[in-house]
Amino acid sequence: MDQAESSPLGGQPDPRQRRVRGNEPSRRSDTDGKLDHPVVVGYDGSPSSRNALAYAAGVSRRLSRPLVIVHVTPGVYCEPLTGQVIGAPRARTETERWVRAELAEVCDCVGVEVQVIMRHGNAARELSTAADELSADALVIGAPRQRWHHVAGSVPGWLARHARCPVIVVP
Repeated sequence: MDQAESSPLGGQPDPRQRRVRGNEPSRRSDTDGKLDHPVVVGYDGSPSSRNALAYAAGVSRRLSRPLVIVHVTPGVYCEPLTGQVIGAPRARTETERWVRAELAEVCDCVGVEVQVIMRHGNAARELSTAADELSADALVIGAPRQRWHHVAGSVPGWLARHARCPVIVVP
């Protein structure tokens, strides 16, 4: 009768399997220069999004992953009778400079690769799309402050139901 092979204890590597070098994950993909599994954070300048920014930077540093800051602005609105532009978006360079200054103010990101992305449209949908496109390890957002969001729904609630990566809501 054959004897059963013993298996390694849980958490110990199987000596029968050889680890092949070169298959370890890298921070960037080799072919297209895209970020590989970053930590994505939504930032709008609110106090809770500042907390989320600091938290995401810490997670990014601990996981040795790039940090992608997504700033979503609603589309440009015009007043229907006069055609006056209401809520025109900032220039890209000005917005990126502002977001990077906010990041430097809330934490020290030495050694963390940071990228800023600007999107226009619905915040929840744009954050979910950005996280999905980048194959994010986590999506970090701030908790809403208004009571109305607790009744009518909010960005964190929508993302918790629809995002394809873990969603971390920071108060």
